Formats: sequence, structure tokens, C-alpha cells
Amino acid sequence: MSRRVPKAIYEAELKRLQAQLVDVQAWVQATGARIVVIFEGRDAAGKGSTIKRVSEYLNPRVTRVVALPAPTERERTQWYFQRYIPHLPAAGEIVLMDRSWYNRAGVEHVMGYCSNAEYHRFLHQAPIFERMLVEDGIMVLKYWFSVSDVEQEKRFRSRAEDPMRRWKLSPNDVLSITKWEDYSRAKDTMFVHTDIPEAPWFEVDNEDKRRGRLNMIAHLLQQIPYGEVERDDVVIPPRPAAGGYERPPRDLTTQVPDWAAEVVRRQSGDD
Repeated sequence: MSRRVPKAIYEAELKRLQAQLVDVQAWVQATGARIVVIFEGRDAAGKGSTIKRVSEYLNPRVTRVVALPAPTERERTQWYFQRYIPHLPAAGEIVLMDRSWYNRAGVEHVMGYCSNAEYHRFLHQAPIFERMLVEDGIMVLKYWFSVSDVEQEKRFRSRAEDPMRRWKLSPNDVLSITKWEDYSRAKDTMFVHTDIPEAPWFEVDNEDKRRGRLNMIAHLLQQIPYGEVERDDVVIPPRPAAGGYERPPRDLTTQVPDWAAEVVRRQSGDD
């Protein structure tokens, strides 16, 4: 197993890669490119935290994170891919999909939320659907985040003991421990059917989250043929001379209490 990346090295390299992601975003806007990045993998494999690092300094109007809830009754009667289509990027947009249409090949299949006919239809149609996207000029990048059973259980227990992160554990997440091999078989089958030249799968070893994030972002940057885009300098104009405006007295509005002052007082022991 590779040693964990030291924090100082990780933070410095992450910031450098994130600066390049900002350059990618400028290139996407300038060229009208359309990019879909799919994040899939085991529960607690670190997909969400990686998405946060990818999108941290990007414009949410340009780079959107899509994480769809369970389908509605109406959506269950639609063509399976139909509810994902409105979320695909227009020109100059990047979409980061926190899980995707591959729910059907994973949790829906393993947990019995779809029929065998629906599952096999998905395995047949997914490559066709993705080839259509690529043929139309959309870049489709698919990442699978891997983590060992030992590390997954460790992360589950950490979440269960942390009230701030307990919401991340759904009933399906907890059950995934008991269905480890079922999910493994489903992933293997999914790769056989959907690892296509036009939109291949890239696997991220995310046993060490720092290493996995750096590896994933560096690889993502290598897949996009972006170039430097000249951006106009931002010029802050001089503030004009005061024109006689007087602010109304503060006591005429309801002010938010100074909670920070109370915290400082308590910490200073000024009781």
C-alpha cells in the first residue's frame, strides 16, 4: 500500500491543480465545449469529497454538480435516461455527476429496485446513449472510485459516530457492507458492457483520499485538450467623491446580534 501523502505536499499540489481547473473552465467558456464528468464507486469511497475539491474554485453557473434524488413515480414510467438529459451541459458548461445513470447497474440492480429486464436493457443501451453524446460533441469522462472493504467499514463507523456526518449514511449505504461481493460482481459486469473506447472507465484507488484526489484531478486535466485563454484584466474603478448620502441610523433596522463578540468573551474568560 502506498504511504499517505503528507498534508503540506497534498495542499500545495491540490492548489496548483485547482488553478489549472480554473484555466479549464475559462477554456470551456471560450470554446463552447461541453464536458460531463461521472463520479461512481463504492459507498464511502470519497466521490463527494473529490467533487468538492474539483468544484471549490469554479463558477457554479458554469460548473454544475448534479446529484439526483430517487426518481418520482412519474419518472419511473419514463425512458430510463430521460431524467438525466435535462442536466446535460450546454455550450460552455461542465457537469459533475455525483452518481449518474449508472445507479441502475449498481444499487438498483443489487438492491432489487429494478427488474432483470430493465437491468439488461440498461447494459445494452448505456454504451449506445454515451456514443450518441460523444458523437454530438460532448466529452464524457467516467471515474470509478475504489476502496477496500476494511477502509469502507472504517469510514462508515467514523460517520456513524460523527453527528455532523451521520446524514451521509443511508440505509442502502449500511446494507452495502453485507452485499460487498454482490456490488463487486455488479461493477465487474458493468465494466464489461460499458467500458467503451468513446467513453472508457478510469479507476481511482481512493484508499488514501489525498492521493486519490490528486491522481483523479491530474488525470482529468490530462484528458481535456484545453489551452490558455487570454482574460481581460479586472480594473477596479476609483470611488467617486461622496455625494451627500447619509445612512439612516442603525437603530432603525434590526441588526444581527454580535455572537462573535460573545464567543470571544467566553474564550477569554471575561465572565
